Amino acid sequence: MADRYDLIIQNGTVMTPSGAAGGDVGVRDGRIVAIGALGTADAAEVVDASGLHVLPGVIDSQVHMREPGLEYKEDLATGSLGAVKGGVTAVFEMPNTNPSTTTPDAIADKLNRARGRMWCDHAFFIGASPENAKNLGGWELLPGCSGVKIFMGSSTGSLLVEQDEMIAEVLANGRRRVAVHCEDEARLRERKHLAEEAGHPRAHPVWRDAETALRATKRLVRLAEAAGRRVHTLHITTADEMRFLAEHKELVTVEVLPQHLTLTDEAYERIGTRAQMNPPIRSAEHQAGLWWGIQQGVVDCIGSDHAPHTLEEKAKPYPSSPAGMTGVQTLVPVMLNHVAAGRLTLQRFVDLTSAGPARVFGIAGKGRIAVGYDADFTLVDLKAERVIEDKWIAARCGWTPFDGMKVTGWPTHTIIRGRVVMREDEVAGQPQGVPVRFQETIGQDVVS
Repeated sequence: MADRYDLIIQNGTVMTPSGAAGGDVGVRDGRIVAIGALGTADAAEVVDASGLHVLPGVIDSQVHMREPGLEYKEDLATGSLGAVKGGVTAVFEMPNTNPSTTTPDAIADKLNRARGRMWCDHAFFIGASPENAKNLGGWELLPGCSGVKIFMGSSTGSLLVEQDEMIAEVLANGRRRVAVHCEDEARLRERKHLAEEAGHPRAHPVWRDAETALRATKRLVRLAEAAGRRVHTLHITTADEMRFLAEHKELVTVEVLPQHLTLTDEAYERIGTRAQMNPPIRSAEHQAGLWWGIQQGVVDCIGSDHAPHTLEEKAKPYPSSPAGMTGVQTLVPVMLNHVAAGRLTLQRFVDLTSAGPARVFGIAGKGRIAVGYDADFTLVDLKAERVIEDKWIAARCGWTPFDGMKVTGWPTHTIIRGRVVMREDEVAGQPQGVPVRFQETIGQDVVS
């Protein structure tokens, strides 16, 4: 008698750890149980992937869903809807909400809010602050916590951790990898007058210049090496940082964003404050340095830094306008367009968006198409030609900096733990996202 599966993905080009291979994938009870020719097998549901590539589910390890406190911009439901419409199967959400996510109760609140409302799987960072530094070694082991986040540059509430002594204290408490926003706050304060005097977003990378980023990144690496603590440098934007980080990979992993790989400083003239984010969109020279980091293997993963603001907020005079833009829904098509242009291979895209995040954060059971792993898949049509438009964006704020951009490559299906959540832009069923599990927290006693 032939094997029976809950789901078979047939006739696609499957991106396995060994490379691209024609064949099928069989799923049972939310996990991958067979890879190969399954033509005679029976299944409750069959997805015909002819002409498509079957990728491991894309993991976006840096998003801001704005809930609680800022739901008029975005919330966990709308943000995760955008994720699955864009082919993303899991997201890690940042702590700069209102109130900030700095306690076990705040993590529990976000997990409760996510239950039955988030379309994709999820985890939440706990923010480091001067008040909680000594507790983070226990709190980082909370179920559904993706780890600790440090803001060395300006953020909300008490999340700014700018002094070396306080950063060292955070790094001394715990053992999981710490994610860090590297901008030197003292230099930002010194230079803010440049933005105020200019009154135009073209001054954003002048105010928050390359030295502001490099100075903070060097400080972080020195402190991490002294503490023997693994750190993850978020949204690297400068060629200087990339060359420096290439010499310090023992403890340090590196993230870049599609925005910085795709937009340059000409965007400030074209779309104004919609191009404003922290760290800034920079010159073509710095963008080339980021691509060097991808090509040389320095970069470990790509996140979106999805950070919605309303168009009304963005219309405020610079620098009163807020920094941040949507990104989770456009991550896959924007990066597939770079694949089509020959800037990176599809295998490297897979490494940066699934296997890479799994390695960096020690994700359990996700990040590759292999027997025993969660049945998370992003199916893509590498030949599809589409135009990214604001009206496609599910985020509550309803806009993207890539509006009008023609791309080659598009996500056609999002499958999470064996459930087809998105098919050809249509989302089906009800939200059933669950917390992501991590290797370092399985079986650990949680300290409250």
